[in-house]
Amino acid sequence: MSSLLYQNISRYIELSEEEFRQFAEPFELKKFKKKETVLKEGDYCLFEGFVLNGCFKVYYLNENGFEQALYFAVEGWWITDIDSLINHVPSILNIEALEDSEVLMISKKDKDFLYETMPQIEKLFRIMNQQSSVALQRRILSLTGKTADKRYLEFLEKYPGLEQRLTQQQVASYLGITHEFLSKIRKKLL
Repeated sequence: MSSLLYQNISRYIELSEEEFRQFAEPFELKKFKKKETVLKEGDYCLFEGFVLNGCFKVYYLNENGFEQALYFAVEGWWITDIDSLINHVPSILNIEALEDSEVLMISKKDKDFLYETMPQIEKLFRIMNQQSSVALQRRILSLTGKTADKRYLEFLEKYPGLEQRLTQQQVASYLGITHEFLSKIRKKLL
């Protein structure tokens, strides 16, 4: 299937070739064009996706109608709206391809089947969810307790090389600032 997917899950669990084949079987390769919407606010999220190549923006529209980027997903990252997927509620998130991209998608039904037939997969996603919770906590603490300068430096560290793939507006949206203020930060740090 995909060596990138194998490398990703091998960080958490060990699978034989046959077990990996069984794990990878329900995933479906989907291709998205730049600016194509993968998930739209109000729709129900029915998938988890593993990014093989490309870049995605996961965001919501705040009450003023401005985009607030939660995270960017590049090669080796996962995309979903976990609240919508798990609780079967309309999504408040949007997921958009920022580049032509390829994703391995798995439905909740197929993932639940893997949980039942392959106990180590439940362990895999438990560990991944714990890592995601840690990342979310760090993101909240950064947004609420750090200056924009420090958030920008953290962004550069967390997403090395990604800034060249994004617009200044997209980076500013992630940082929770205007693109004009981001320009000032960049000049100051140079």
